[in-house]
Amino acid sequence: MALAKAVSKYIRISPRKVRVVAGIIKNMPVDAASFQLKASNLKGGRLLKKTLDSAVANAEINHDLKREELKVIEVRVDEGPRLKRARSRSKGGRHPILKRTSHLTVIVGKE
Repeated sequence: MALAKAVSKYIRISPRKVRVVAGIIKNMPVDAASFQLKASNLKGGRLLKKTLDSAVANAEINHDLKREELKVIEVRVDEGPRLKRARSRSKGGRHPILKRTSHLTVIVGKE
């Protein structure tokens, strides 16, 4: 079975927010998944759609597969490094702020 993969790394959105959208498109045909992501109206959906389109392009170019035959095999959202920032508090203290990043992985294959 020919599999094509696309990875987007260091995306500046919390993994928890993207996993909501990623759960929707698992085991879907590519056309239906692309429509769901386009209609989701979430930032995570927009970013995941770019990664899905890249995986589909990889499948078409590298493995000579048709878009209509492809299915989303796996969607993985891993946590990337956190950007550490601080907010000032009373009496000269500080409160940490963690700006989270994500690594998105989409694998598509033939049905």
